[in-house]
Amino acid sequence: FFDEEGFNYVHSPIITTSDCEGAGEMFRVTSLDGKDLSRSSEKDDFADDFFARSAYLTVSGQLSGEAYACALGDVYTFGPTFRAENSQTARHLAEFWMIEPEIAFADASGAMDNAEAMMKFVIKKALADCRKDLEFCDKFYGNNELIDRLTSISGSEPFLRLSYTDAVSLLQEEIKKDPKKWQFPDVEFGTDLATEHERWLAEKHAGGRCVFVYDYPRSIKSFYMRDNDDQKTVAAFDLLAPGV
Repeated sequence: FFDEEGFNYVHSPIITTSDCEGAGEMFRVTSLDGKDLSRSSEKDDFADDFFARSAYLTVSGQLSGEAYACALGDVYTFGPTFRAENSQTARHLAEFWMIEPEIAFADASGAMDNAEAMMKFVIKKALADCRKDLEFCDKFYGNNELIDRLTSISGSEPFLRLSYTDAVSLLQEEIKKDPKKWQFPDVEFGTDLATEHERWLAEKHAGGRCVFVYDYPRSIKSFYMRDNDDQKTVAAFDLLAPGV
């Protein structure tokens, strides 16, 4: 997909000294043994380590991608990433492969266009080339509706686009009807939306379509997100999918 869109494929480092996400939840890479590592950590002095500084397994190739994009234009990186989040949920992995495009000149709307086109391309490809695998998964792990859902998502109908502020308003109206149905009924501007909120937006409000939620409060997004003119929100978006 990205090749057809004119993107250059670049490789980003797996071992890095930077914390791209700024969360500090990274796996350390060191040549020191236990005792030396303990002493170095206490003093925050890694002069005797292999890189003579703290080094980690990468959490994202984004920073490298941004540098490449300044020289090469549109690029993407696809490789292993690692997160040391001790979270026992289906949404968190210690190791996974992540694809990250960087578009040299685009606004949030253009980035959403690219994400939507990629999602539809990948789903159509999976339905065409891996249909038996998807039918197997649907039979044993799904509700015999996976194929129909994927076919619908990859169709011609565009994904719904909803500002975070509008999403909060819609949720507040729905929750008022019966707050007891919700595990997290308190939703206001600045709330980090929970899974039940996201699923309601995609499955109920959007009628089973994918939903882009954009312009999130700057307080709940990463430091590197571009500030909007209102100084309250950032030009960031999440893509919500039904059933996820």
